[in-house]
Amino acid sequence: MKYYSTNGKAPVADLRKAVVKGLAEDRGLYMPEVINKLPQQFFTDMPKMKFQDIAFNVASAFFGDDVDLDSLQDLVYDTLQFPCPVVKVKESIYSLELFHGPTLAFKDVGARFMARLLQYFLRRGGSVCGDGSVCGCGTATKSKSVNVLVATSGDTGSAVANGFLGVDGIHVYVLYPKGKVSPIQECQFTTLGKNITAIEVDGVFDDCQALVKSAFMDQELNEHMMLTSANSINVARFLPQAFYYFNAVAQLIALGHQPSDIVICVPSGNFGNICAALFGHQMGMPVKRFIAANNANDIFFNYLQTGQYNPKPSKQTLANAMDVGDPSNFARIINLYSENGKLSPEETHKRITSLISGATYSDEQIRETMRQCYKETGYILDPHGACGYRALEEQLKPGEIGVFCETAHPAKFKEKVDDILGIDVEIPERLAAFMKGQKQSVPMTKDFADFKAYLLKQ
Repeated sequence: MKYYSTNGKAPVADLRKAVVKGLAEDRGLYMPEVINKLPQQFFTDMPKMKFQDIAFNVASAFFGDDVDLDSLQDLVYDTLQFPCPVVKVKESIYSLELFHGPTLAFKDVGARFMARLLQYFLRRGGSVCGDGSVCGCGTATKSKSVNVLVATSGDTGSAVANGFLGVDGIHVYVLYPKGKVSPIQECQFTTLGKNITAIEVDGVFDDCQALVKSAFMDQELNEHMMLTSANSINVARFLPQAFYYFNAVAQLIALGHQPSDIVICVPSGNFGNICAALFGHQMGMPVKRFIAANNANDIFFNYLQTGQYNPKPSKQTLANAMDVGDPSNFARIINLYSENGKLSPEETHKRITSLISGATYSDEQIRETMRQCYKETGYILDPHGACGYRALEEQLKPGEIGVFCETAHPAKFKEKVDDILGIDVEIPERLAAFMKGQKQSVPMTKDFADFKAYLLKQ
């Protein structure tokens, strides 16, 4: 499989380069040249299949040309050591619980898979080269290890840090906005040590993301050390997230629901998660339509209404992991539905809005939804899942079945959830273990010159 850049000015890459490099040379995001359709027999069998077997079939369609199938099966099975169950919340509305992994967040799937895939390529022999390939050509950067840069507004940092913790030949730098992630989230990536370094940026998530992107484009830095990303800009991070959407559809069909009635609602920030669902749909995943649920950062919602994309500084909200003012994966969505620029902006917008609707909610609406859901059903929503749940409540049509992503365990936002619902959310044991560690972080300004100077010393 070859991968091209959404900006159209970089050379095509193989999977190895796309994963190791992360971002194309022209600052574009990598896209697969072909999205393989899965055979009809797979969809017939899917409701009776195990999660890991469903995921292996999907992974084979994405990555089977570049990773031998035995190794790919090992990668998938090692990644998915936990379930992603569909749980009924009320009539016609289900929660896709994505918080049963090591860091209790949906990003555990993509982060664990990417860590294992990157290690697979590094173990294949050779050195890491300046163009992102792994070979024996003699043009390796000074650093023999791969340095993963990841910007986080919450759960990405902990999922990536724990996915890569202790992996030989890889060092992770987690950039996060000072004071803008929950205390528990912060504990999950600042207390690990070993090959994980937390960078506390005096700014917002968009500043962290800008530092990461600027680092990839800086020639001096890339000659000094091999850099890659574990944000959803990396194809190995976001594509595996399609695994749990296929599995969710399989579970709903097994419960007797028709695929033509299924609506998937994804709380959305940087849009990697819904992007994975849309790629799954392109592969034939039987779903009626999608809803992208935003908090007050309503850039995509406004695009759906107007056809105009106007990024703006992010606003700090109750659903902090979605506080993104310029979502990176918007470029992938546009590229996908414009057929790599073949269709006009108007035609592209029409295709997108025929499949995806949007929603945007204030902090007060999120609180209201959490209280209402808990009172009526006893189900505890986190602030992000609340956006998805409310969007389904408001937009489901008669006969439709809605499933929303509950992207993180409510205990990760314990202070907020306890205050809003007047309860004492129990902290799972594996989450409590992170809170016993000592915080280790490097303070950083949002000035790229300072970040570059720091990395050059590493």
